[in-house]
Amino acid sequence: MYSPELLPGRRSVPASPAGEEIPHGTTIVAVSFPGGVVMAGDRRATAGNVIAQRDIEKVFRADEFSAIAIAGTAGIGIEMVRLFQVELEHYEKREGRTLSVEGKANRLATMVRQNLAMAMQGLAVVPLFAGYDEERDGGRIFSYDPAGGRYEERDFHSIGSGSVFARGSLKKLYRADLSAEDAALVCVQALYDAADDDSATGGPDLTRRIFPVVASVTSDGYRRLGEDEVGALAQAVVDGRYDSPGGPTAPLR
Repeated sequence: MYSPELLPGRRSVPASPAGEEIPHGTTIVAVSFPGGVVMAGDRRATAGNVIAQRDIEKVFRADEFSAIAIAGTAGIGIEMVRLFQVELEHYEKREGRTLSVEGKANRLATMVRQNLAMAMQGLAVVPLFAGYDEERDGGRIFSYDPAGGRYEERDFHSIGSGSVFARGSLKKLYRADLSAEDAALVCVQALYDAADDDSATGGPDLTRRIFPVVASVTSDGYRRLGEDEVGALAQAVVDGRYDSPGGPTAPLR
């Protein structure tokens, strides 16, 4: 979640009492693999110290070859996603072709920047964008700051309140030769690690059958994994934690 202390000059911003009561969503992870990228998000939204929603969705189809996810103020983030989807569709209909990955990433940066006034009041939205680049035949990941700064990430990235824990897990598990299925498993492992240490991140809920939203983007387009597929991954992760609560270990040498 956005912290006012991170502003240039470390200037503080008055806390918004209303902002504390508005649902916020975290945590999002993305992992690239040869030929594409996988993006996943947990399902919890919090309002202060209260769980506002257990099954919110934070990962969305942006267009046929890209995905977008949001962390931060849920309502504003979802509206930003909807507007972004409409703009990409409008461009495709008008021009007869899809916007380049760079173009999509740049347009999203402008939309984030337009929300800066709200971010200064504590209602920040920070998206994560990923798409398939036909020229590179691979996935690309872009992160943003609340002022609209756009940064391309290598291999993997995570945003949200549990991102520091998820990113540590991703560093441990990432391999350059991951398959699409293994990349999805790495994402679920990372979200589990985030939920293990961050109270705002929800882990797999086997009782209610609430699992992370996991989607892949390849040359075949955007595909959201089915509930059965993600459920099987989540069950495998939970089963493995009985023997190794800290998760899989990486080779030391």
